[in-house]
Amino acid sequence: MESSKEEVRHLRANRLKIEIHPTRAAAGAAAAQAVADELRNLDRRLPNGPLGVVFATGAAQLETLRELTAMRGLPWSRISGFHLDEYAGLPSEHPASFRRYLRENLTSRVKLEEFYEIDGTAPDLESFCRVYAERLRAANPQLCLLGVGENGHLAFNEPGAADFQDPLDVKVVDLDAVCRRQQVAEGWFSSLGEVPTRAITVTIPALFRIPRLFATVPGSRKAEIVRRTLEEPISTACPATLLRTHPDATMYLDRDSAAEIDLASASGQAGAAG
Repeated sequence: MESSKEEVRHLRANRLKIEIHPTRAAAGAAAAQAVADELRNLDRRLPNGPLGVVFATGAAQLETLRELTAMRGLPWSRISGFHLDEYAGLPSEHPASFRRYLRENLTSRVKLEEFYEIDGTAPDLESFCRVYAERLRAANPQLCLLGVGENGHLAFNEPGAADFQDPLDVKVVDLDAVCRRQQVAEGWFSSLGEVPTRAITVTIPALFRIPRLFATVPGSRKAEIVRRTLEEPISTACPATLLRTHPDATMYLDRDSAAEIDLASASGQAGAAG
């Protein structure tokens, strides 16, 4: 990891723990180390059966996954892996496919016991969602790597459409314009018209049943949504604000994504309880 402990700023927004690291690489490495420590702890504490882990995708996760998959001594052979979301109708061979992303950045690098992919090209998406939800519940995941979208989405639970009491664990959703423009800006698609308008996502309640959440949110494009996440009242207008209620969630930032946080007046607590 690039930074010393003295260079890391620690804050808290309600229950949400926040670490601000000097660089994107340092934030990713810190998240990877924390996930690795938890995987080793789970391996000791839960010696029988597979360990459920949910993985995020996207540009923000690359450093974390590269660091994590390079570490030795992790119980990969016990991990039953899942991912948070996938575009509807996008073939797995497409450069923006989250299945392809995880094959390249996770499952081709380490040998998991099993990995359940979200198939956005399934002929019956509603039926697929039900089956995937059953598998997810059976695996009882203990930790999740995630990010925060520029519109505040968690997985593909978009502002206004996110449901904090969703009766479903996995569902088909519509993607808003801000989310779709982000995918173009990050280089996954060459134009807005190429970005799918629907996706499959793990819902907010299913995500928040996972005991430990590790959110890596680097880069200047995320500065505004980080500020909103920490300061705004908790609501579906910015779904990420709900992270402040989770009993064990940590957000890893770099200086760029933390640029709009008022560090001078930070006193260890931020934001309204909502």
